[in-house]
Amino acid sequence: MDSAKIIQQHKRLCNLVSEKKIKQSLDILADMITSSSSGDLRDEYENIVMTYRNMLTYTIEGIEDPERNKIYLKLAQSILGLSDRIRQDILSHYSGWNTYWVKQQTEKEMKMSGKTIVETVDDLMFKSELDEWLKLSNEINPDPESEISRKHKHLIKNIFNHLWLTDYYGEAENSLIDIILNSGKFRWYEASIFTSAITLSSFRTWQSAKLLHLITIYNLGQKQVRERALSGLILNLHYYNDRILLYPEVTEVIHKMSHDSKFREQCMIIVLQIIRSRETEKLGKKLHDEILPQVAKLKPRIEEKLDLDNILPSEKNEEKNPNWSQVFNDSEEIFKTMEELTKLQMEGADVYMTAFANMKHFDFFKDFQNWFIPFYPDHETVNEIYRDEILGPGTNELAEALYKTPFICNSDKYSLLLNLKYLPSAQKSMMLKVFRMELDGLQEINDENSDTDPYRSFRTIVTQYLQDIYRFFKLSPYKKEFEDLFAGKLDIYNSEFFRMTCNASEAEAGLADYFFSKDFYSDALSLFLKQVNDRPSDAQLYEKIGYCYQKSAVYEDALRYYRRAELIDRKPWTLKKIGLCLRRLGRNEEALEYYLQACDMEPENIHTVIMTALCYLDLKNYEQALKYYFRVEYNEPDNLKILRPIAYCYFVLGRFDDSEKYYDRLSAGKLNAHDMINKGHLALCKGNKKEAVDLYRQSIISGELSEEQFMAIFAEDKGILVSLGVNPDDLPILLDYLLFSIG
Repeated sequence: MDSAKIIQQHKRLCNLVSEKKIKQSLDILADMITSSSSGDLRDEYENIVMTYRNMLTYTIEGIEDPERNKIYLKLAQSILGLSDRIRQDILSHYSGWNTYWVKQQTEKEMKMSGKTIVETVDDLMFKSELDEWLKLSNEINPDPESEISRKHKHLIKNIFNHLWLTDYYGEAENSLIDIILNSGKFRWYEASIFTSAITLSSFRTWQSAKLLHLITIYNLGQKQVRERALSGLILNLHYYNDRILLYPEVTEVIHKMSHDSKFREQCMIIVLQIIRSRETEKLGKKLHDEILPQVAKLKPRIEEKLDLDNILPSEKNEEKNPNWSQVFNDSEEIFKTMEELTKLQMEGADVYMTAFANMKHFDFFKDFQNWFIPFYPDHETVNEIYRDEILGPGTNELAEALYKTPFICNSDKYSLLLNLKYLPSAQKSMMLKVFRMELDGLQEINDENSDTDPYRSFRTIVTQYLQDIYRFFKLSPYKKEFEDLFAGKLDIYNSEFFRMTCNASEAEAGLADYFFSKDFYSDALSLFLKQVNDRPSDAQLYEKIGYCYQKSAVYEDALRYYRRAELIDRKPWTLKKIGLCLRRLGRNEEALEYYLQACDMEPENIHTVIMTALCYLDLKNYEQALKYYFRVEYNEPDNLKILRPIAYCYFVLGRFDDSEKYYDRLSAGKLNAHDMINKGHLALCKGNKKEAVDLYRQSIISGELSEEQFMAIFAEDKGILVSLGVNPDDLPILLDYLLFSIG
């Protein structure tokens, strides 16, 4: 049985129900039932079909039914519920997943104990252990090696598994959650993983009761627990966006809660952190690229041949408008300095995912619940460090520093601790010093920020928890059993939940600028476009919309919005952007007009001068291009890169001696493969065939270009060579001679 097919069918069915395409959803449901082993499910399907056909008949015949909307809603819920159960039934029999193996083992143990159905809390297989724990005094802190402690750990695991693996909560689960919340017998970190179990159970099987439990925990739970409950609630509301409006018992509660400004602010913090997780892979890639920089691919185009983009590497023609404010104050060059890295950490950027990805192989992470356990100084993993000869004396400081640091998520804290045991002695000593410094630094941060951000603690807990969940979905051995919440677009700003809880226009404006600052141009664009009607005279808004289109290579639309911005606020930056789009569209003469206007407005701007020269180069007006390149040479006499296009312009104009002088000056630096080809062309035009072949050979053996790339470039340049007097009949012979000399 193809588990992936069932999952896709189920997802498609849910979408159809939300679109009110009931007949199509029933067709998919009928196909899913053929793969199920339960006859009861087919009977329920037949009842649903009969009810719907009757409703259709009454409607067509014009019979008024005041209950029709309620019946329709109930019918949609029944279809979704039945499809959920069929999905679970098929996956439990054919997926081979750990989830269902654990579930089946639990069911076997229940049968052996004489119970098959859990209806009340007394039916729970671990009820005796639960009662025993509830009777103990709150002051008792059992020895980790004691029998009481061993039983308690087993109880915690049983409760977690029960809440995670139960498809539909009833009286027993309601009572169990009430005990967890109100007995005072469970520590905050235990209640935290129980909350995660409810969240995971909801991902596995929808039930509105589970979301209502998360809401209750948010309202009544302890610190650290309530943050996890709200995070789990928001993730579920986004995950089930297609069906949430079908369950008014949930939406009505959320509508009421949204009147509380604190709730709205906390929701926005979580939404932003969920969206920020999209940066994780990009940050990891940038970090990796700092260590192993990627080599830019060479393309046989005129700009690349002449290395025009790097004449002024600090200012490229793709730059954002320097007048735009950075809403979130993020640095563009993320890993340029340690200070910038720290800023990203403070904002909640997940800079450690790559570093810790390879530290999840410990047995600790084979235990499902440990992916969600908060770090706390009394955890048994910390106790193991006490036995270490070097780390032992500093264990308390080490554990305290790890517990307090806001920059590392719980999962990575355990990874770090488990890895410490295997480090050489010198590194262990160094790590202890680092953690002592960390404690001092954290105290300073706490003193500085204690009054400035009332949500700082909430933000830290949420950030670490969401990073824990991210690691579970990306790195855990069980990840294939869950749909990756972080794999999609994460456009939570388009969800029903977001509309219910947030001030849409204000929140969307902030998110748009955030997306823009992080180069998520597609998301930023969709939000910027929503603001146009409310801000028709905002030139900066049009600039940003144009820039988003430009970065997506939709140049016609970019041009349209840049021109709107120009009508409101005419400035060189906008003119150059219009010119850039026109160049990309092949409208080179129009592009030149705009660059000339920009040049008139800022004659001293070297970047504008270079782009104007490039436009003349596009139009093959080499005399005019030279005039502008000379301006750059005059203002920046030490800029060797400007010699390249000057030498080339002289060459195509047939002024070979002048071209040679500039290539000789360029040789003071390092010639690239394209320089060698152009020098070879120059030698060929001057009648020096052997010198030309030698330069061509050097361009290939340099490793920058393959033979195929060289041949393509040479074919592009053939017309220029012939126009400059080279005999076209010589060229095939020269190329074959070159290839023989290489081979």
